[in-house]
Amino acid sequence: MANTLSLRRISPLATQSEPGRFTVADAALLAQKARDAAANPRQREIHRFHTDNAATLHRMVNTFQPGSYVRPHRHLDPPKDESFVLLTGRMGFICFKDDGGFEPEDCAVLDRATGVLALDAPAGGWHAILALAPDTALFEVKPGPYSPLSDKDFAPFAPAEDDPAAMDYLRETEDRFRKIMGLEPRDWT
Repeated sequence: MANTLSLRRISPLATQSEPGRFTVADAALLAQKARDAAANPRQREIHRFHTDNAATLHRMVNTFQPGSYVRPHRHLDPPKDESFVLLTGRMGFICFKDDGGFEPEDCAVLDRATGVLALDAPAGGWHAILALAPDTALFEVKPGPYSPLSDKDFAPFAPAEDDPAAMDYLRETEDRFRKIMGLEPRDWT
């Protein structure tokens, strides 16, 4: 069995287990990725199980802290469906309209307490995810290969991650999401 605590850093945002006959995502891995996400300026980290970007199926643990800005995007070139399974924490999902708007029917909350644990997002829809609780970890699956130049088509209605307006956009979006979903106010600034 591959030792999940033997992680190899593959980028400033990601680690990978050494390949073996199989790899597990255990409590120790999730705790380590939560610590890594908390220490990362982007407040998120990935741990990938696929061996390289050319793999035809990408499997990863994606860990987020509240206040991590995931710019709305879609996967069109090539079209890629994406699935999420909640491992820890609580996740908000928004499927945006082309103008950046969203209504309750465009939103979901993955939360173990309510029994909503997984979400499948078909290719082509503008979407973003929100960490609604500390140490939110998802098992994410989507088709490969990954090309940084074409993997995501970023929404023109949302600021780039490095834009000073990004955090205001995230706060406003999360506040609206929480209000229409009947959730408590956010507790991060």
